[in-house]
Amino acid sequence: MPHLVVCSLHHLHATAQTHGAREMITLLSSQNNFQRPASIRSDRHLVLDMNDISVQIDSMQAPEEHHIERLIDFARTWDRSIPLLIHCWMGISRSTAAAYITALALNPSLEEDRFAGELRRKSPSATPNRRMIALADTVLQREGRMVSAIERIGRGAEASIGTPFVLPLEID
Repeated sequence: MPHLVVCSLHHLHATAQTHGAREMITLLSSQNNFQRPASIRSDRHLVLDMNDISVQIDSMQAPEEHHIERLIDFARTWDRSIPLLIHCWMGISRSTAAAYITALALNPSLEEDRFAGELRRKSPSATPNRRMIALADTVLQREGRMVSAIERIGRGAEASIGTPFVLPLEID
């Protein structure tokens, strides 16, 4: 079964190796330097330049609709034969939002609340970036259900860094 793998920058190389990832989505500010794991093909690596903020702040890049559209477009080209690796700085906010968005974009029949619950089970610290979720809710025409579902799971457990986790695209 195809699945997403979510992690922090700190766990990136080990997680890519463990899961055999060859495709990746990076959600970091361009001010952050990182080295792409050797297993990730450059043509299958999407880098989205954004800060982990939910409101516009001078000198910072808030997530915008074009970021969400690029995320969804890239995810739709994933062949699903190997895991898709998604990471951000801490593995808690941007990457968990991107995983939730990706799963709902690729599987429109997923019920928002049920999948948000699955996200919480897989990652107790997940606190998806609210701006990303709101933008995706509009782009995917989910009529507020994505926003409501993420609000219902609430803020994740306190953590200094997220633990890598696997999120299936389907739940039983």
